[in-house]
Amino acid sequence: MLDIQNRLNEFTEMHDEFIRDWELAMSSGDTSSVQRMSDDYYVTFFNNDNEKPFFFTRQEAIEGMEQSVKHFYRANKRFANRVIRLRDNENAVVFYEQLIVQDENVLARLFTIENWKLINGKWMVIRETEEQIN
Repeated sequence: MLDIQNRLNEFTEMHDEFIRDWELAMSSGDTSSVQRMSDDYYVTFFNNDNEKPFFFTRQEAIEGMEQSVKHFYRANKRFANRVIRLRDNENAVVFYEQLIVQDENVLARLFTIENWKLINGKWMVIRETEEQIN
């Protein structure tokens, strides 16, 4: 049990750093520190209930992330209501509400689920699900 708690603490510290890296990316425009995706990473994006989801590969996601950071330059990305759960010692899931806020106006709101895996001693996102909240 202590090993799982230690791993959870280690993962939480890493994810806290990931959030700080997002803050830096949003203020600088440089997304390199948040590109922590595995080679086979993909993201599924749901716009609304009536549409089929969009799927993006790692490269497409990086390109979209760079465009998004440029579009929302100097806005704040907030990670609200975060919940972290370990599946086992090498797999974690993070749930949160993602808010893009500028001048106290909410520009975007998403439910996000990140699936992380410990690969060669480094935590990497292996897949992600995003759902727009209206």
